[in-house]
Amino acid sequence: METSYVLKIPDKKFQDFHLLFCGYAVCEPLHHFGPAVRPNYIIHVVLSGKGYYYVGEEKYTLGKGQGFLILPDVLTRYEADEEDPWTYIWIGFDGTNSMEHLRNIGIGADKLFFQSQSTRELEEVVMDMLQYKKLDVRDEYRIQSLLYLFFSLIANSSSDFYKEETSKENDYITKSIEFIQTHYNEKIKVTDIAHYVSLNRSYLTTLFRKRTGVSIQQYLAQFRLTRAVELLALTDLSIEQIAESCGYSDPLVFSKAFKREKGVSPTKYRERERLEGMNTREKREGLR
Repeated sequence: METSYVLKIPDKKFQDFHLLFCGYAVCEPLHHFGPAVRPNYIIHVVLSGKGYYYVGEEKYTLGKGQGFLILPDVLTRYEADEEDPWTYIWIGFDGTNSMEHLRNIGIGADKLFFQSQSTRELEEVVMDMLQYKKLDVRDEYRIQSLLYLFFSLIANSSSDFYKEETSKENDYITKSIEFIQTHYNEKIKVTDIAHYVSLNRSYLTTLFRKRTGVSIQQYLAQFRLTRAVELLALTDLSIEQIAESCGYSDPLVFSKAFKREKGVSPTKYRERERLEGMNTREKREGLR
């Protein structure tokens, strides 16, 4: 159960970006909506309490001052907390430029959540929208201006939040790289790294690629091979020992990965490096 107030807009004069509906709800414990697929965009902003947002198999906890985006044609579900059920506002909108407007305020398919310091103002905007029952031309323009005001308020508060988020994201990447460089010789998985930095696996995977340009698996493989190159050049360890030291349980898998990256087998690489080293020393001796 929920106590809610809803406005639905019957006509759409602004095809590029327009409000479809909006509402305010005080939810009962465990009140939920979905699983469902929506044909349009919806933004919810939590005014008090907390609840849970499910996208696919992922679960996210949200509280006061946080908002979430529902994308068209994506299966989602959201539910109020049992002990501290949330109260929220929402707007539904659509139009050919909707995604562009979302990107402008830092929200989109890769960032479904945001933090707002303007929840009271956002609530007032929705309450103003709810006052319009019978819409004439003037009212439709007023509604449109309120839609832009809603987005403006999110943009105002999300700019500072974006700076904080960027700093946090950099910390996550730094910690992930530190973990890889410390445990590269073990049988580590992406889930191990995600657990270490306390992040959802899929989110960390997306974030890592965005910040570094490569996947976590690619970075790990490249780091292991970099260490292998050092060991081949500087030690007399066998290929099997180097493979094990770099996290490869199967020397054959290591050799194939090495050749794919360097163009030659580990053995050939070592021979070439040592031959070049000898030639360099001979040239130096000749100059004395």
